[in-house]
Amino acid sequence: MPQIDAAVSGHVSSIAIEAGATISAGDVLMIIESMKMEIPLEAEADGVVKAILVQPGDAVTEGQPVVEVE
Repeated sequence: MPQIDAAVSGHVSSIAIEAGATISAGDVLMIIESMKMEIPLEAEADGVVKAILVQPGDAVTEGQPVVEVE
């Protein structure tokens, strides 16, 4: 199953999607706070969110899978 990975290391500030949501390329999926900057994680392609693998406040590392899509 395709996954969307964190682009930077930091903490998940907020999540803008839910499992089952239809997403389009360019949609903001979540905000990751890194070095006092808020960095939006955008969908790279259209799809349906199957699972969100992190929660707000979770620490993530660059390249870590954070969303499963179909």
